[in-house]
Order: sequence, then structure tokens, then C-alpha cells
Amino acid sequence: MQRLDFAGPRDLRHMQELASRLWSPTSRFHPGQLAWSRYFRPVDPDRLGDAEAIARWEQDGQTVGFGWAESPDWLELQVDPAHPEAAVEVVEWFEEWSDAEEQTAMVVEGDAAVEAALEAAGFAPQPSSPFFTHHVLDLRDLTPLPETPGYAFRSVGADEWGPRAAVHAAAWSDDAPSAVDPSSYRQVMQAWPYQPELDWVAVDGSGQMVASALVWLDPGTGVGLVEPVGCVPAHRGRGLAGAVTLAALHALREKGGTLAQVTPRGDDDYPVPRRIYSRMGFEPTARVVMWSRSLA
Repeated sequence: MQRLDFAGPRDLRHMQELASRLWSPTSRFHPGQLAWSRYFRPVDPDRLGDAEAIARWEQDGQTVGFGWAESPDWLELQVDPAHPEAAVEVVEWFEEWSDAEEQTAMVVEGDAAVEAALEAAGFAPQPSSPFFTHHVLDLRDLTPLPETPGYAFRSVGADEWGPRAAVHAAAWSDDAPSAVDPSSYRQVMQAWPYQPELDWVAVDGSGQMVASALVWLDPGTGVGLVEPVGCVPAHRGRGLAGAVTLAALHALREKGGTLAQVTPRGDDDYPVPRRIYSRMGFEPTARVVMWSRSLA
């Protein structure tokens, strides 16, 4: 097995190919999630920041696992269950790279290879911490769009990265300023598997974007990931987040998608998105939980 450290966008594509090959309703990643996580903030596509590291592992020319240290205290990883030894190597790599005294990893419950590797390294699940829950929806069961007087829904134009970034930032800056800006959203729009026909916004009577929903279609599986969704504060409470998501999902079905996935918080401290998706018909499949360890 060979370790390959990040050297540019092609490595991200290898990671996305692994996520697509392994996808199931209970697997950790969808290719769109990896694209969003890489490009939602301004970055150099060819280089990582000093506080970030990515490596992937190949066996016979095929990627069988990767580790993404989004920061010294935060590890994301996925491995092919047929190669559990890759999980051990990912965790060892993270141990060598990180000097953080408190470290956390996100794991799908039941991912035996990853759980065993983390447990052996001293990580333990944190059942009282916030967690996420995968939900899926068969697109044959989509409901019609609701009535939303005063608003219309449309897909984003290929040159609208500026206003599209603005509506996202306005919706996601309640606690701290969003990292999304026009340059980063332009990178999102240039990333595989982004399609502008699946990036939807709600607009008010003046044409201003006030809510948004981005869906990533993996052509290899027919699964569309909803990531992210938001509504600006002044227009909340009118069902726009759910309606714009439904509009994007109808477009997904028209593009040949068969299943939709979303991963909202599953704990009771942040219940609203989960309730919105449940009303649409999304059903829970697997929990994504925190594992952590202290080296202090």
C-alpha cells in the first residue's frame, strides 16, 4: 500500500471517486461533500494551508482510503472496508502530523475498520456531543412545490457567483462571518460535480436572492447530496428553505437523479433543519458521531 500526499485537484478527484465507489445510505462521504469542504472558502486549488493536511492510500493503482486533517485537532477519513489496514495507516499518519492536545474525528456508526483504528489509538465516542444523521429520499416520492406568494425559484446562472455567494453568506453569518465569498463560490462552481442547473435560489419580488439550496449529483450513483441550504434572516419563517430545496430536488430528478441525501444535525440542540427534511419525506439511515482523545 502506498501513501500519496496531496499534490493538487487530481488528488481530490481520487478521493471523490472512492466516495462514489463506496457510497451507500450509511457511508461517510458523498463526492459533493468533499468538493464543498475543499472550496467553500478561498483556497489555492494546488496547495494546502499550513494548518491542513491530506493524504490518500493506493493499492494496485486504486485509492482505498484517505485522511483529511482539516486542522490539527480535526480528522476526516474514509477507507474501503476491504482494506481495514488503511484505517490504521490513516490514524497513524494523523498522529505523526498533528500536535494538538485535543483531537476529534467524525465517524459513521458501524464503520468497523475506522472505529477499531481509532479505538486502538485511544479515541472514544462522545455520545453527548453534537452529531449528524444521514437522511435519504427516493425522488419518486417528491411532493409538489408549496405556494410561496411573493417569491419565485430558479437555478443560478453560470456567471452569478457574486450574488450567489452573498445570499449564502447572509444566511450563514448568524454566529460568525461566513468564509464564503465570490472568489470561493466561483471555485465551487468550477469543481466537479457541480452543475448550475442544480444550484437553486429563491428570489423576492425585486429579484433579490433570499434563500438557496445546492444539490450535487454523483453521476456514478444517481445520488444527489443537498449541501448547503440557507435563508437570509429577514425572510425566515416562510418555508423558503424547504421550498427552494424541493425545487432543486425536482431539478435533480429531471437530470436523472434517483435518490437524495442530506445530513443535518441529529441532536436536539439544532432540530429545525431535521424537521424540515423530515416533512419532505427524508428518512434517517445512519448517525455520524464524534470520536475524540486527549493527549494533555
